[in-house]
Amino acid sequence: MGWDNPDKTGPWVEREGFQFEIWTDSEQTLSYYYGAADDSSWVPDRVTKILDAQGNLILEYDDIGFAVATHPAQVLNDCQILFGD
Repeated sequence: MGWDNPDKTGPWVEREGFQFEIWTDSEQTLSYYYGAADDSSWVPDRVTKILDAQGNLILEYDDIGFAVATHPAQVLNDCQILFGD
């Protein structure tokens, strides 16, 4: 959720019924590390990065924009293909 306040994102995640973690990167540490933000970014892009158990990047979706309604299903489907049920 980029720069959003955790007090806002927590209730939103619960309302949406997401069964996965949504992280708030208030300091933009991960945003810079994974390329969602740079020095010219006012707001980081919405991105999804899938890591394996060792922390290696194995799948990424860059700038998902406003696809928050459909994107989780796509990611879960891709994770089932990659990791099984």
